[in-house]
Amino acid sequence: MTVTLRYEDGTIRVEGAERHGVDLPGAEYDERTDSDRAPAHRYAALRSLLDARGVPVDDHVLAFERGSLALDSEYELRDYQRDALDAWQGNGRRGVVELPTGSGKTVIGVKAIERVGDPALVVVPTIDLLTQWREELEAEFDVPVGQLGGGEQRVEPITVSTYDSAYLRADELGDRFGLVVFDEVHHLGGEGYRDVARLFAAPARLGLTATFERPDDAHEVVADLVGDVVYRLDVDELAGEHLADYDVKRLEVPLTDEERREYEEVQQTFVDYLRQSGISMNRGSDYQELVKRSGSDPRAREALLAKQRAREIVQESENKVRHLADILERHRDDRIIVFTASTDLVYRVSERFLIPAITHETGAKERREVLGNFRDGDYSWVVTANVLDEGVDVPDANVAVIIAGSGSEREFTQRLGRVLRPKEDGSRALLYELVSEDTAEERVAERRR
Repeated sequence: MTVTLRYEDGTIRVEGAERHGVDLPGAEYDERTDSDRAPAHRYAALRSLLDARGVPVDDHVLAFERGSLALDSEYELRDYQRDALDAWQGNGRRGVVELPTGSGKTVIGVKAIERVGDPALVVVPTIDLLTQWREELEAEFDVPVGQLGGGEQRVEPITVSTYDSAYLRADELGDRFGLVVFDEVHHLGGEGYRDVARLFAAPARLGLTATFERPDDAHEVVADLVGDVVYRLDVDELAGEHLADYDVKRLEVPLTDEERREYEEVQQTFVDYLRQSGISMNRGSDYQELVKRSGSDPRAREALLAKQRAREIVQESENKVRHLADILERHRDDRIIVFTASTDLVYRVSERFLIPAITHETGAKERREVLGNFRDGDYSWVVTANVLDEGVDVPDANVAVIIAGSGSEREFTQRLGRVLRPKEDGSRALLYELVSEDTAEERVAERRR
């Protein structure tokens, strides 16, 4: 007697396993259909287990013929890209590749699609990446490329989708692809997005990211859904040959006398509340507890507002803007991206130095125009907050200035990556960090490094 496997609404239905005495990890008995069911992402593991036990299988899970796409990309892989792809292949075509921004992760994804030869879905977090991937795949492969998101809902053997669209249509499309490539795979750690991976039966899974680990440890969930990190290189291992050599200059910037007085006052208000409330602020949940209490406790609300004002003072100090003026003058002939932590500061810098700005308020058309002018050399400088950290193809720059940022290592790595593409003249990239002296921002800067 055979065991029958079917895909149904994001699950694998297993019929007849009990006759062979096979225990199916992750599966549960369904009285309604007198069969076992497991989440769709367990398909490859279930099939492998049944094959290892010598159980005959009647497999109806995937709605296509395996290896049906004859694809040929013109890309020539660099040594480390080939090593990454081979490591993924050797891990059963499952796993995450962690490489710095600008190192060619997209190329690895394209070659994985070519190597597998099955219908493939590429999942991305932003519309910009959706467009970039579709154009890249159309240029490399002589097949139609579908798109889910950005106003289109068209499915083809090779399809690019946003995480949102893939989530909405996962039940319907879960049996249509043999490979799923998750770009910026750390997004899968988000509670809702996890179902994108759970509901697809695709046996081959590739995650791409510059920074896999998440501060909330949700990367452990991603490892279960996609696979562990199978290949990893950091910036320093590629700098000099495949990425530009670089320097990081950290500038300690004093507050003005007026800023210092206000900073010390609001910081003391915050610290006094922590001492009497028992909140230590050693964990992310401590800050959430403060926010929760601020809804009903006036003292907690005062402390929260004081903390926010202290952060604003150190991130947007007048002397930082003055230091930026010196940097812009020193690098007047360079291509510069200025990063801030707030939209208000983006506009302040933009108006003061007549620099084109890109924020979350900037429309897609205007953003393309600004980046196009930056790419063509019509603009030499651009200022932004978090919009260009990931998910946008940013033209080459050789100098970055971080006026302010979070303590996230991911954010820092992505911002550094924006200036690491190799330069034709072999010059070094340069990143400036402006940090308010003798403030809590110094600890923030240490955390992200």
